[in-house]
Formats: sequence, C-alpha cells, structure tokens
Amino acid sequence: MNPILFFAAFLGVFILLNMYISSRLIAKLDIDDKAKRYLRTFLIINLVGIICYILGRYYINIPNWLYFIFSIPIGILFLLFCTTLVYDISRVLLSLTPISKSRRKFLKKSLDISSLAIASTLTLRSLYEARFVKLERVTIKVKDLKKSYKIAQLSDLHIGGLIDNEFIKDIVKRVNALNPDLVVITGDLVDTDIDYIKDSLEEFKALNSKYGTYFIVGNHEYFHDITKIIEKVKSLGIRVLENENIYIGEQNEGFNLAGVYDLIGYRTKTYIPDLQKALLGKKESPTLLLAHQPKYIEEVGDEVDLILSGHTHGGQLYPFKFLVKLQQPYVSGLHQHNENLQIYVNKGTGFWGPPMRLGASSEITEITIEPQTTTLITCPEPNQLFQENV
Repeated sequence: MNPILFFAAFLGVFILLNMYISSRLIAKLDIDDKAKRYLRTFLIINLVGIICYILGRYYINIPNWLYFIFSIPIGILFLLFCTTLVYDISRVLLSLTPISKSRRKFLKKSLDISSLAIASTLTLRSLYEARFVKLERVTIKVKDLKKSYKIAQLSDLHIGGLIDNEFIKDIVKRVNALNPDLVVITGDLVDTDIDYIKDSLEEFKALNSKYGTYFIVGNHEYFHDITKIIEKVKSLGIRVLENENIYIGEQNEGFNLAGVYDLIGYRTKTYIPDLQKALLGKKESPTLLLAHQPKYIEEVGDEVDLILSGHTHGGQLYPFKFLVKLQQPYVSGLHQHNENLQIYVNKGTGFWGPPMRLGASSEITEITIEPQTTTLITCPEPNQLFQENV
C-alpha cells in the first residue's frame, strides 16, 4: 500500500473513533461544560500522540522514551471506544426502563462514574500485564511419532521501538533455560527497518538447542524489505523455511518440519506460500507445519499433523479478541481442527503498537510433542462373565 494512503486511512479510522467517543460518551455525561471541554482536549492530545506514533514507527527515528509515550494513546483510544460502546447501549436501555425519574437519574450518574472508572482501570491493568512474558507449557499427542521432542516457540516479537536488546537478551536466556530440542519462530520477528535493530537481532545467535532454530516470515516482514530480513536472519545461524521442509531427529524416529511464506504474499505477488512445494520430498513421518496465520489451516489437508502459528496476539487487548475471531479461525491455544490435524496458536512473545495487554498475556511456549498411544481394552470371555454373574 502507498505510504500516504496507509497514513490517511489509519488517521481516518482514529478520527472517526474520536468523534464517536466525543458524541456518544462525553456529550452524554452529566457533568458541566468545562469538564467536557477538558475531556475533549484530552481526546485531541491523544490523537496527536497516535499521529506521532505512526510517524515514529514508519517514517522518522525518535528516542525510545518518546516512542513509549506515543504508543500508549492507541490502546487508550481502543479501550475508550469499547467503554463508549457499552455505555451507549446501557444508556439507551436505561432510558427505556420503566422506573421513576429520580431512580433513572441516580442510575445514569452511576453509569457515568463507573464507565470512566472502568476505562481508567483497564488502561492501567493492560500496561501492567504487558510487562510480563509468561511461559506456557503444552503437551501435544502426535500420531505415529516414535519419541518425544521439546519445542520452544516464539512468535510476533515485533522487534523495533519498545522491543529492544535487553528484551531479546532476556527472552533468549529464558528459552535456553528450557533446554529445548529445537526453537521455532513463527513470524513477525521484525517490525522496522532492519538497519535500526541489527544489535537486537545479534542476540539470537546465543539461542541454544539440539537441532537448531527455525524461522518463517510473517506479514510484517513484507513491510520492511523481506529479502533483506531473510538474508539477515540466515546470517544469525537460523534456518529460514521458505516453502520447504527439513527432517528433525534420528532416522525413522523424528518428524518433518515444514514452513511456508505468509498469506499476505498472495496480495504482494512475491514470496507466495506454497504448501505443495513445502511438503515436497518429506519422509513418511509425522509433519509439523509452521504457518504464521492460523487462517492458513484452510489450505491444509491430511498431509500435516500439527500447525504452529501466531499472528493473532491472542487479541492483545481482550475486547479486540472478538474482532480477531472474525478473521481467524483460532485466536490462541491448542485446537483439534479435525480428526487428523491440530493447531497451536501462540499469543505472541512481544506486542504491536501500545505496550498493553489485557486478558492475553505475552508468551514463550514450551511444546512437548509425544507419541500418541492407544490403550487396548481386553474384554473377558463370555463364559467368564456368566460364571461371575452366577
């Protein structure tokens, strides 16, 4: 997309959100006009912060502390919008409720106060939650697998801006402490010009596992010179799976690990995902597929046993989860898609936009894949049943 068109579209959406909050929340509050002017001034300042964030993210270089300040208004606006939506519906329902005028006035005042209090509390809570990256442990049974393997999954780090060297160094240290058999990074590793974050990327050289580290591109890599990013990641000793597969483990005891380009490649007409090519030459063993977007599962058949994805951030800010669900079949966690295929969706190790998370914590995932065992139930002979019953 043309940068000017992108900026104009982005700005237009946020202006509309501001107008909705101003007309459907601030205008309806039972407060004096001076207080309303203060709140509308806050909205304008917040919008200026969002504009500065976009400029700092994609067009100009600004100090990290200033970038942090400018990133918060996006989250504030989204939470205010959700609050306004609930407030608007509640206010209409209250106006239709057959109660006395005095009681309606009391409930309206309570609604006003609680709405502002909830918006403030959620904002502070989401800033607090974003400070922590949790370790999620999950065990997945895989049909025809001969032995267990431990996989550390990272996803959606979005390096750039607030995700810096110290953050990456800590993530690498925590992953190494898991002593995994292999590490996989399922896209959106880079989210700025790669020349700005070379030092941060160098930290990945310290990743340590038995079978190495594997990476697939996400949609954000396409925004920042994907060719240059792939070359840089390869220089770190990380294997980039570009519509291809590799065998992991000992002969006849391992599994195929395949990876595809992101779905956005269909739009850009470059680096297009090709599952058939990715599975070409794979061995007669279970197959794990790295695909950035869970939506890619719609193109997968019985030739794959397990998909590892990211992209969704688990919704990042909880109300947003319902919007993500409209576009992606799975938002987070492990799911049995059909009889033969499972998918695990990582909620993201970093974050995009504001350093805020609500009901969707950042995660490092420790995935243990192990053989699927079938327990045979032996039935007693008919005559034994008869003798016992007698």
